[in-house]
This record gives sequence, C-alpha cells and structure tokens, in this order.
Amino acid sequence: MSFSTPDDFARQFAQAWGARDVAALVSLFSEDADLLTLTGAWAEGREEIGNVLSGELAGAFARAKLVTGKAKVRAIGPQAAVVMQRFVLSGIRNADGSDAGRIGTVLSAVVAPGGDGWQVRQATFSVES
Repeated sequence: MSFSTPDDFARQFAQAWGARDVAALVSLFSEDADLLTLTGAWAEGREEIGNVLSGELAGAFARAKLVTGKAKVRAIGPQAAVVMQRFVLSGIRNADGSDAGRIGTVLSAVVAPGGDGWQVRQATFSVES
C-alpha cells in the first residue's frame, strides 16, 4: 500500500499506528526506506522497519495514542516532498509499567512516487524539543 498524495501520509501513519497495524505502517515505506524511531532505533528496509515497529508497538507504545497537530508539506520538485507532522503521544509506558506521560513528537519524512502512489523513502520520528 502506498498513499495517494504527500498530504495523505501522516493521516495514514496515525491510523495504522492507532490500530497497531505494523503491516499497514510498513506498506507506507519503499523497500529500501530508512526509519529512525522515537526510541533511537535505526531501521533500513521494510523488513527491519517492521521488526523495529513490532517491538516498539508491543512494548513502550503498546497503549500509546497519537493526537494529530500541525502539519506541513513542502514539495521539493514534482517527484519528491517533505512531510512534517506534529503529534502528541500519550499512553507511553515505562519499563516498570508506569505511565510516562505525554510528549510532543514530530514525524518528518521524505516521500516520492512509488508503488501505486507515493511512498516514504526516509523518515525520522522524534521527540519535539
């Protein structure tokens, strides 16, 4: 699965995250994509991205919820765009099971045509400072 336009990416990412649907998340990425996650894990390619996200969504983020904030899409030519999406992430669990509180995050991605629409080539999901 890809997405129709760069504007669709963040919404589809948030929906798949909320459903804990790792297959849907991975399908947003190109085969050779890179992802740097909130925990600092760096994954190369769909298989690694799926493995990392499976572990994170089963662990600290098992009950986490994303609330969508401000977004910006910047075309960098007809064949690429940068998507930046702010989220508030809540429901994070510490290792001892206690609530870690809410944090602001930013999902930044380079997207380009691929598959039957657009796909992520590189993404960074980070804590907003």
